[in-house]
Amino acid sequence: MAQIIDGKKISQQIKDELKEKVESLKAEGKSGALAVIQVGEDPASSVYVRNKKNACAYIGIESLAYELPEDISEEELLELIAKLNGTKQVKGILVQLPLPKHICEDKVIQAISPSKDVDGFHPQSVGAMTIGEPGFLSCTPAGIIQLLKRSGIEISGKRCVVIGRSNIVGKPMALLMLREDATVTIAHSKTQNLKEICKEADILIVAIGKPRFIGAEYVKEGAVVIDVGIHRDENHKLCGDVKFEEVEPVAFAITPVPGGVGPMTIAMLMNNCVQSIEED
Repeated sequence: MAQIIDGKKISQQIKDELKEKVESLKAEGKSGALAVIQVGEDPASSVYVRNKKNACAYIGIESLAYELPEDISEEELLELIAKLNGTKQVKGILVQLPLPKHICEDKVIQAISPSKDVDGFHPQSVGAMTIGEPGFLSCTPAGIIQLLKRSGIEISGKRCVVIGRSNIVGKPMALLMLREDATVTIAHSKTQNLKEICKEADILIVAIGKPRFIGAEYVKEGAVVIDVGIHRDENHKLCGDVKFEEVEPVAFAITPVPGGVGPMTIAMLMNNCVQSIEED
């Protein structure tokens, strides 16, 4: 039986630590707010935004909600970001993605001040992470590092395969594993011999966005498997990129979906928010 890596439990530990930190910062006279911007009424986005507000309330930082109509112009959204960049009490700005098609996501991400970029998506944040400078880390990859460390899983010297090369998960994940002294391979849709490459991994991180794609034949006996995917299957049940029931008997440790990586993303967003208050 594989060790089940419990993201709910570990994210709760992190939020409890942050709650204490926020209390001591308030005692020093330091506080701040997270501005959360949602454009339109996408149901999944609404759930994520609500979860972020709840996490802010739990750790004791203020959240400011900006719920904007679907047809808002790009110019108006950029004006709001510019205003929030200049608002001293706002220490973090988060624009919930995806945005409507008429708004350029890259332009919006680049408009957020790097000192308030708590998602870790700004090119300056990504550049700092690449060369090991201080800055905000992308929340999902940073959460996965915490999952591994707090589960007692050694990273240094291990062979890691990351499947997926997105700017939000795959690329920053590979960089953070490299920072922890893993030997890293990035695989993607054009990779040949994917099964053979995956079977070399001590730590397999799957972020490909294809439901139940990775079965036992991709996994080395005793590997650690981290499933970043989240989907609804044909029975409308949540599932990941990994065939959990098939891979779990082979793995040493595995994250479930739900309750694995998902809760960690919000915990690390809160960590970035507290970091922004500390550094001010």
